[in-house]
Amino acid sequence: MPTLAIALVLVAAVLHAGWNVLLKTSGDTLSTAARLQAIGSAVLVPIGIVAWIAIGTPAVPASALGLAVVSGFLEAAYFVLLASAYRRGPLSLVYPLARGSAPLIAVAVGILLLQERLAPLAFVGVACLLLGILLVSRPWQAFRAAGAAHRGAIGFALATGASIAAYSAVDRVGVRETEPWIYGSILAVVSTILTTAAVVGGRRLGLLAPAPAAAPPAPAAGRDTEAGQGTAGTEARFGGLARDALAGVLSLGAYLLVLLAYSFAPLATVAPLRETGVVLAAAWGAIRLGEAKGGRDASTKIAAACLVVLGAILLAIAH
Repeated sequence: MPTLAIALVLVAAVLHAGWNVLLKTSGDTLSTAARLQAIGSAVLVPIGIVAWIAIGTPAVPASALGLAVVSGFLEAAYFVLLASAYRRGPLSLVYPLARGSAPLIAVAVGILLLQERLAPLAFVGVACLLLGILLVSRPWQAFRAAGAAHRGAIGFALATGASIAAYSAVDRVGVRETEPWIYGSILAVVSTILTTAAVVGGRRLGLLAPAPAAAPPAPAAGRDTEAGQGTAGTEARFGGLARDALAGVLSLGAYLLVLLAYSFAPLATVAPLRETGVVLAAAWGAIRLGEAKGGRDASTKIAAACLVVLGAILLAIAH
């Protein structure tokens, strides 16, 4: 696997873990998912249009356009499923399950359907990555230990993993039909429209959970209650918009880096490597969000991280 592809995917994994933390802690995950998609697309698409004009407005192949639309549908499903999972379970449960199940499916698709061939050392690297990811996610424990509320999160997380594998396989083919940023711009627009329609329409029809009730802001010290609440509410809205903007930029940035890697590296190696963010997100959820399960759990995460690093190294030196 080319060193550049490894670097792109590792940076994307860090960005991906970051925006998932922002999504989980946003309060209203469904609305946040729609807003971050819209903000990310608003940043990406104008840049893509300018670049497209600058290189002479080349025709976009119909195959690339069709695959981008299909990927946009799958990406919208991914955002709705992921947001629904986060409404029902903690970050350290949902993120590893969603991201951990995806590469297992993606590797099988890459090898069996896309006829990709890996060097023996690359196979060992992929195995180390998958084992490290599974040690963090431990789906067998999730199924056994999750309470009734979290079982819903498990179902949505696994469905999210299936959607990741599906759009990854589509992107691996589509991104090689045109420039990655052209392909990414098209699917970003499709995904934004569909995600927004799904959230708004789903809530109005009662198919998706309603927005959680917002807690009233505490009055600011030294001010009367009404003025303090108004100022606090304005600050909260501004802070929420800034968070959504950051999440949107991180999300689209991570996705573009992965699309670029797909343009010259196989799905069977890119898909597991991009899930190294699982270790970061699980550690953040366990330590910073109060989801820790003791010293043994921390030791397992360290071992898993070592396996992930070893797998990345083996992929880097494999030919």
